[in-house]
Amino acid sequence: MKQKLLLLGAVFFGVLAFMFTFHQISLEKSKIQGGAHDMYLIQVTRDLAENDKITEDSIREVKIRRFRNANDGGREIEYEKKNMVIGREVRSLIQAGSLLQWTDLKTSLSSGRSGLTSLVRPGYRAISIPVDATSSVTGLVQPNNYVDLIGTFRFPDARGDSALDTITLTILQRVRVIATGSDMGLLVGSGNQEMRSRGYSTVTLELTPKEVEMIIFATQKGRITLSLRNYEESAITKELQSVNWDYLQKNILNYTRERETMMKSGK
Repeated sequence: MKQKLLLLGAVFFGVLAFMFTFHQISLEKSKIQGGAHDMYLIQVTRDLAENDKITEDSIREVKIRRFRNANDGGREIEYEKKNMVIGREVRSLIQAGSLLQWTDLKTSLSSGRSGLTSLVRPGYRAISIPVDATSSVTGLVQPNNYVDLIGTFRFPDARGDSALDTITLTILQRVRVIATGSDMGLLVGSGNQEMRSRGYSTVTLELTPKEVEMIIFATQKGRITLSLRNYEESAITKELQSVNWDYLQKNILNYTRERETMMKSGK
């Protein structure tokens, strides 16, 4: 009887150990699967010899499941970046079916004619200024938008008072935004989709050389805010104002009347 109990106990604990081991294996498997993700990479469709150029028909998109700590993740090229490799020469033989890697491509010097410089019109200059969520209209300003530049500064009071007076005024109107962060608003892919920056801390503006000097000075002395225009509006407002505390107090009622008139006229 005692031997039977021992045997049953051994079987019971054996089954229990098996269940525990199976549970642990299942947990580890889930962790491994959770650490993997699908990547859409560039695969070579035909053999490429040394100095051959990558063409549209020599590559294709392929879905590969990769673990997040895979060593090749930084060398293999995502398919969404295919426009960055088409036209590039390869270093050595690449066999059909291979995944294209950055190390397969020859490095070449830029001609200096591509990138941001190609977007700047003759007679203008590109300059970047810092912005935050508020001054960039919650980050909704995009490349090729037009904005007005509004500056807020603290100056000695015009009457000679030593106390500082805050003033806000429009510095420039209808300024073209060339880029937000590193996003230049370029169309990519066959579907002509635009790549949008998730967030940015600078905007690049197209200005004349004299305006560049003024805006650099203004950014050092105060805060610049972007005021976004309708894409069809090109008018320049002639009657502008410089707003300080006294001006604001005296003209609040005028602002209210002007807005009421515009609302009645349907504007």
